[in-house]
Amino acid sequence: LWWARSLPARLPRPPAADAGSGPVGPCGRRAYAPPAERKRFYQNVSISQGEGGFEINLDHRKLKTPQAKLFTVPSEALAIAVATEWDSQKDTIKFYTMHLTTLCNTALDNPTQRNKTQLIRAAVKFLETDTVCYRVEEPPALAELQKNEWDPVVTWAEKRYNVTIGSSTSILGPNIPARTKETFVSHLASYNMWALQGIEFVITQLKSLILSMSLIDRHITVEKAVLLSRLEEEYQIRRWGNVEWAHDYDLCELRARTAAGTLFVHLCSESSTVKHKLLQD
Repeated sequence: LWWARSLPARLPRPPAADAGSGPVGPCGRRAYAPPAERKRFYQNVSISQGEGGFEINLDHRKLKTPQAKLFTVPSEALAIAVATEWDSQKDTIKFYTMHLTTLCNTALDNPTQRNKTQLIRAAVKFLETDTVCYRVEEPPALAELQKNEWDPVVTWAEKRYNVTIGSSTSILGPNIPARTKETFVSHLASYNMWALQGIEFVITQLKSLILSMSLIDRHITVEKAVLLSRLEEEYQIRRWGNVEWAHDYDLCELRARTAAGTLFVHLCSESSTVKHKLLQD
């Protein structure tokens, strides 16, 4: 049972998409196909403020999305972060390392044409198959490890959101109460469309709404969230040994994508917070 559930996490993860591609969407499908690397064609990267927000300039060219829209982000901090991704590229542009650019493209182009309600429903649906809610009975050592490591996060989430989540050893998973789902729907509705794109991206990486919200709420670190999402795999590695380079690469890549998604959520949420504060002042 543990092998069947952890198999997708143990396979090498596909590279992230570039300015012409997007992150993993519903059912694990990508909105755009990742292109090959290309030679760096610009010298300088800068940001400027336009009517719709902050723009990225590659020399004297305005950055565009895959659908040829002007690449405009809602906050200066996010623009600086994206510009840093482009400026850090060397002789060739490694689009699969530019996770923030990818997320901005998805938010701007919305290739799956989903609205806010659909994004929220997709995120909450992960509760039905949440990694930390599925438990094993055998071997006893793994069952104990899951209890010791996952129970505190589930307990935190239940107290934080005043809900009942629980866990199950059944292949069908736990029976999540309707009220719990409604509470998460209400909470996620407080985020804007951009932040919701980031939240879904993080959930897709960790295969867990609970771990994702714990991370975004700063209850756990990126390293801890990734470790907990890979708990069964880590247990097997300690028992049977590591596959040379493959597991380490997967771990580093997962941390990078999870960290980028979390940063994206915070930067997209802060713009609304700052605007609200200024209005209050």
